[in-house]
Amino acid sequence: MSKYQNPSYRRYVLVLLTLVYAVNFVDRQLIAILQESIKSDLGLSDTQLGLLTGFAFAMFYVIAGIPIARLADRTNRRNIIAVSIGVWSAMTALSGYAANFIQLLAARIGVGVGEAGCSPPAHSMISDIFPPTQRATALSFYSVGINIGIMLGFLLGGILNQYFGWRIAFLVIGAPGLLLALWFRFGVEEPQRGWSEQQTVDSSSVSLGNVISFIVARRYLLHISLGAAMSSMAGYGLTSWTASFFIRSHGVPTAELGAWLAVGAGLFGSLGTFMGGYLADRWGVKDKRWYMWVPAIAILVAIPPVVLSMTLEHTTTALIISWLPPIFTTCYLGVSLAVFHGSVEPRMRATSSALFFLVLNIIGLGCGPTIVGTASDMLKPLFGDDSLRYAMIIVIPCACIWASTHFLLAARAYKKYTAEKVKDSASATIF
Repeated sequence: MSKYQNPSYRRYVLVLLTLVYAVNFVDRQLIAILQESIKSDLGLSDTQLGLLTGFAFAMFYVIAGIPIARLADRTNRRNIIAVSIGVWSAMTALSGYAANFIQLLAARIGVGVGEAGCSPPAHSMISDIFPPTQRATALSFYSVGINIGIMLGFLLGGILNQYFGWRIAFLVIGAPGLLLALWFRFGVEEPQRGWSEQQTVDSSSVSLGNVISFIVARRYLLHISLGAAMSSMAGYGLTSWTASFFIRSHGVPTAELGAWLAVGAGLFGSLGTFMGGYLADRWGVKDKRWYMWVPAIAILVAIPPVVLSMTLEHTTTALIISWLPPIFTTCYLGVSLAVFHGSVEPRMRATSSALFFLVLNIIGLGCGPTIVGTASDMLKPLFGDDSLRYAMIIVIPCACIWASTHFLLAARAYKKYTAEKVKDSASATIF
């Protein structure tokens, strides 16, 4: 009998996967609190910092993600995740030895390749052990690992950087991941595909082209991908540059700043991530379009606190207001993944997640930090040391409005698609 018959074991695996995702984001976002020290030590520009935290990392993350996800749809997902943890943890530790931009860039690329093996296999496992009515909540709980990871990255990174330097911070944060890799390999059982839906899954693999065609035929999935990507651009733009903004414009020390940002990204961000999935599962019982309406509304509500936190001159008030945007910029992820995994076949889930993350990370992670950094450099002749403030005020709200538009279009396309399916046959989408 499968261990997954026991609800406690399912919760244990979900919590452990969430811990893995948290470590993933500690290592990924640690550089955000360290980048002012790195900039000073290695003599980097804002554009180079944006590449380190954004485009260069994202490109290799998504390039590696597709073949790893294809492998995860055919082989043991637990083992893939365990190996990935070991790779990204080792490369994080090696970042502490970088002597110049190229060496640090190479280490960050290594982190990206390692982390590419985390989420698609994890999403597939979660969808196999939790039924459709609980899936958005479960995937949102897993996605809270992002916020926990960012919180710990800001908190530990700020303290380690202030008292020991950025190099020690990379070494101390990277090493424990190697132990987590062993725990996951020997502490988790690989679930049967399709277990939660009690269906037998065809063991043959689906070609990448067929998965892409399946998604393209459902226009609402394309709009959800773009809405998530633009939400991610707003979120990563904030996460990557908020620390630098408060250091430059308010002179906040990194240890103190790390604690402030940890509360916003960790506690408030976790609340938004979980509540997005919970509310969509609850309201979606009556109308599935709530899976698209929830993130559409939330991302627009994020705009006023973003602008306020960037324009208020009183430091403490600005820091408190900065806690609010993460509630609303994080609502999209678990919801979007639940729609995808409810629409595709179980043997397509890891690949569909990788394709979703390809769009999300190229636009969101790749362009968000890079565009803000480049805009800051371009605005420097006009605003001097205040250029970062205005770059964020311009880029982030525009991304939020663009994201909301796509989620609303997704709801409209979903209604049209299901109406056509009901008209053509007796069955609608799996979702």
